[in-house]
Amino acid sequence: MRHPFRQERAGGRLCSHHGSRPYRSRLPREEGTPVDHVTSPDGTAIAYRSVGEGPPAVVVNGALSEHSSALPLAQALAGDLRVTVYDRRSRGHSGDLSPGVAGAVERELADLAAVVETALGEAGDDGKSGVTVIGSSSGGLLALAAAATGLPVARVVVFEPPLATPGFPLSAPPDLPEQLHGLIGEGRRGDAVALFLTSAVGLPAAVVAQMRQLPDWAEREALAASTVYDTALSRRYPEVAAFGPLDVPVLALHGEGTWPMLRASAVAVGQALPRGQHRAVAGADHRLDPHAVAAAVREHLT
Repeated sequence: MRHPFRQERAGGRLCSHHGSRPYRSRLPREEGTPVDHVTSPDGTAIAYRSVGEGPPAVVVNGALSEHSSALPLAQALAGDLRVTVYDRRSRGHSGDLSPGVAGAVERELADLAAVVETALGEAGDDGKSGVTVIGSSSGGLLALAAAATGLPVARVVVFEPPLATPGFPLSAPPDLPEQLHGLIGEGRRGDAVALFLTSAVGLPAAVVAQMRQLPDWAEREALAASTVYDTALSRRYPEVAAFGPLDVPVLALHGEGTWPMLRASAVAVGQALPRGQHRAVAGADHRLDPHAVAAAVREHLT
């Protein structure tokens, strides 16, 4: 799942002020706001929260993030959709009763299926045609996989999914999920996050070394186990062809100022899928602009 962040861009931005967060935009957890749970088939509790009214949508976050990072997008769509955001397995309020590499992709799909079922149930008649699944970064891989494996998905919107293209092959080690799982088993959560950022995201080691000195590094360490799932997804679905000929509308978005690999990936999704399309929206450096993406989603619904 390697993002070829160019070293001059990474060194110049990712460790300056709030630019030290390359793969997410995390908001503080809202105290006093209730979080509900749904139970995945293995017994793991998956936390979710819904806002708005209307047809159902589910937002799937990218790596090293919790559901709170998706709330701005959910709130931007709340006038048109009932949007459910959730903590993917091993993140935030969600647990993980079955950690490990074997079956990782299947467990994440089962988690999403449980969230989708709940979202459809809460939507009532508004959910008869299925759910819109919106996936950001590696969450886009999970969103596409949900449609490919037969979940009741009406349409998919992905923002900068990390897929290989002819000009930008993935270069993460094939055994990266196993390496990460091993480090976590040894209690080396910080080293696991660092390995993920260098080998999967593509940040220079010097940049990651600086990030480890920042106050929010502990937050990343808390999410270390989730990197096994992100890298397992990327290994299962390295390029758009791996999803097969999806028979649902798919909109692939990229920020106007994003990195070339992510632009190429979004274009490939839009061009390769039978009902795919792609477009550029406001945004840069792999950062999702919630209002720009919400406007594109609303247009996609019409």
